[in-house]
Amino acid sequence: MVSMHGNSPKTLRQDLLAHRKEFVGCASYAATQAIILANLTNFLADYDEKVQSIALYCPIQEELDLRPTLLAWAENKAGKTLALPFARPDKHLDFYAWQEADLLIPSRHGVLEPDPNNPRRPQVTPDCILIPCVGWSETKLGKKTHYWRLGYGGGYFDRTLAQLRKAKPNLLCIGIGFNWQKLSDAQWQAQTHDEPLDAMLTESGLAITY
Repeated sequence: MVSMHGNSPKTLRQDLLAHRKEFVGCASYAATQAIILANLTNFLADYDEKVQSIALYCPIQEELDLRPTLLAWAENKAGKTLALPFARPDKHLDFYAWQEADLLIPSRHGVLEPDPNNPRRPQVTPDCILIPCVGWSETKLGKKTHYWRLGYGGGYFDRTLAQLRKAKPNLLCIGIGFNWQKLSDAQWQAQTHDEPLDAMLTESGLAITY
């Protein structure tokens, strides 16, 4: 469990990011990483008919790298598309088709992004978005469980998901994280502007809201 200094989301993020950096250097990290990637492979097999396009991310600050697993999925399955996010000035994300050899451009935050002017890579509305978590939590309302993501604080994913879900109600949004990143209500609670996740993928497997 990660400690929280006071009630500041900023200091909580700092604690979580520092712990993740330490965790990557631990002896147990490689095994945990392998389990999560195996769980991702199982998800791809189980949802093969429902998911034709997936938006992933270029990892920063010790985020889990899903690219090799997803590239193998796209190469071995006909009609599958991968996409990467591009951050607009209005703090929304657009997604563009991506292949391994594509030239990516660093954003002002240091995140590698696709070139939105590349005519060979159209904009994509993905069936599934895989979203890295700095921390995460769950709440229960009746029999239904909701999952929530603590990110870097920019609100890009919250704005984007709120918009995309209006156009694509079946959009599947999955948080990617580790079990130790789970936060209690005393540490952090989602705010009214936070968009819920449809599922969490950790070393324990896929936990989904339906």
